[in-house]
Amino acid sequence: MPRLSASFAAAGVVAGLAAYAGWVEPRRLVVRELELALPHWPARLDGLRAGVMSDLHAGVPHAGLDAIGRAVDALNAREPDVHLLLGDYLDASQKWRRDLAPEQVAEALARLRSPLGTIAVIGNHDWRNSGDRMWRALSAVGITVLEDRAVELHAPGGPFWVAGLADLRHRRPDIGGALRDVPADAPTLMLSHDPDLFPGVPNRVSLTLAGHMHGGQIAIPLLRRPMLPSYYGERYARGHIVEHGRHLLVTSGIGTSGLPIRFLAPPEVYLLTLRNP
Repeated sequence: MPRLSASFAAAGVVAGLAAYAGWVEPRRLVVRELELALPHWPARLDGLRAGVMSDLHAGVPHAGLDAIGRAVDALNAREPDVHLLLGDYLDASQKWRRDLAPEQVAEALARLRSPLGTIAVIGNHDWRNSGDRMWRALSAVGITVLEDRAVELHAPGGPFWVAGLADLRHRRPDIGGALRDVPADAPTLMLSHDPDLFPGVPNRVSLTLAGHMHGGQIAIPLLRRPMLPSYYGERYARGHIVEHGRHLLVTSGIGTSGLPIRFLAPPEVYLLTLRNP
């Protein structure tokens, strides 16, 4: 009888964890507010605030237009100076299921508000789903889309640049091309859907921002994350990473890919405050 009771208890724990991972955590949006002291970030731009969102995967369970709306509202409420979007807005499954269109997702993101606007790169799921249709949909609502190029923004403290890279799984990104028009001493942020490009980013970039990893979706302490689509294993799984004085921020994003579950890797958006070191 004790053995049977233990079996029932174990089954209950497993069922509870499965319910949490499959229903509760994927809906529990976390807003992470982080201050980063960055190399080459000037005092005149100290305190600039950036909202960061990635990997919406709209169309999968728990990631409909309502989830996008909650993320948009959460960032708008914190009044960032600029919004930075890191790709995979519409899940590749929508190529066949067609529950959502790129234009619907773009309209939901068009509600993002900031003085300097919204800058985006395109992710692998966007390309797999609709080719350049997501790019065109974002551009149509006033979101600036970058692929191996940069744009200069003018904050009250002066100008800075945001560069964006092509998706690694779509074509070979050109880091040098993305920075071609950027003065060597200009404060610069780099957007890349995939953090695996980080080793090639030069020291003059103050901060690289990426998504794609989903934090592994399952992040059990002391165990390897089983769902990390990276050539580098867990090296760029999530969070703020510093290598050789260069800074990378990897967000776990909002949606899911493959299994519609998250465990100890909740959906998240970031509000970054960028500081002069």
